[in-house]
Amino acid sequence: MFLTIPTLMTWTRIVAIPLIVGVFYLNIAPAERNLIATLMFVVFAATDWLDGFLARKLNQTSSFGAFLDPVADKFLVCASLLVLVHLQRADVFVALIIIGREIAISALREWMAQIGAAKSVAVHMIGKVKTTVQMIAIPFLLFDGRLFGLVDTHVWGTWLIWLSAILTVWSMVYYLQKAIPEIRARAK
Repeated sequence: MFLTIPTLMTWTRIVAIPLIVGVFYLNIAPAERNLIATLMFVVFAATDWLDGFLARKLNQTSSFGAFLDPVADKFLVCASLLVLVHLQRADVFVALIIIGREIAISALREWMAQIGAAKSVAVHMIGKVKTTVQMIAIPFLLFDGRLFGLVDTHVWGTWLIWLSAILTVWSMVYYLQKAIPEIRARAK
């Protein structure tokens, strides 16, 4: 269904993209822009967990929701990475690794679904860990300051986004290894 509460929450992650980008064009102090963008990202990213929880709790799971949820996540992460690269808070190489992996694995999953082997590339724990690290790194880099006067979010965000890039490659290798037997079987 297109208009369930969980699906509407998923749509908010897509709607959030121009809002988060637009914050950096506001004529306000940079620290305020950073704080607003960070809070927006955290709130919208939290809908990823909440929409899944509500879909199960309200018995409103759907094929469309299952399709849209990871798409919304990828849009939010990729758009945020591009903002961070533009602001020179993330290396373009990290963004290329993460965005390239998302495109490659999405294409792989689509193809595997077409040949009836979607389960072989189903979401695995390494993919969930990668996403979690990304969802911590990005707001740290958006904030780009001292959190509670103690934590240098730029330093921590930089380390975490690089860790995320490593986990991104690791998860891609994992999914490709799972797909290779099916690919070989279809090539014969």
